[in-house]
Amino acid sequence: QVQLVESGGGLVQAGGSLRLSCAASGRTFSAYNMGWFRQAPGKEREFVAAVGWLGVTKDYANSVKGRFTISRENVKNTVYLQMNSLKPEDTAVYYCAAGGAARFTTDMEKYDYWGQGTQVTVSS
Repeated sequence: QVQLVESGGGLVQAGGSLRLSCAASGRTFSAYNMGWFRQAPGKEREFVAAVGWLGVTKDYANSVKGRFTISRENVKNTVYLQMNSLKPEDTAVYYCAAGGAARFTTDMEKYDYWGQGTQVTVSS
C-alpha cells in the first residue's frame, strides 16, 4: 500500500502560481510512476502530468505544457506540481497518484494509489 497526501491548493488569481505537493508513505515510493490528475465540476477526471521513477521521463497534457512542471524527490518521498500562468480553466480538484511500476504511463487506469485531492481555484 501507498498512502498519498496532497497539499498546496488554494485560491489564486489568473496569471498566478501555485505549487502542489504530494507526500507518500508506505511501500517503496521510488518504484512508482507518479502522476497528477484533475477533475473539474461536471467533467471527467483527466491527466495533467506524470514523472517516471527516476524523475527523468516526464509527460504533460497539452493544455498545461509550458506552464506546469512536475518533479519528484525520492529521498523525501514527495512529488511536486509547479503551476504557473494559471487560468480559470485550471480550476479543479487535483489528485496525486502512484502506479504503473512496470513502465512509464499516463494511463489513469494504470495508477493504483490515489490521494484525497486538493482544490485549486483560479479566479478571473
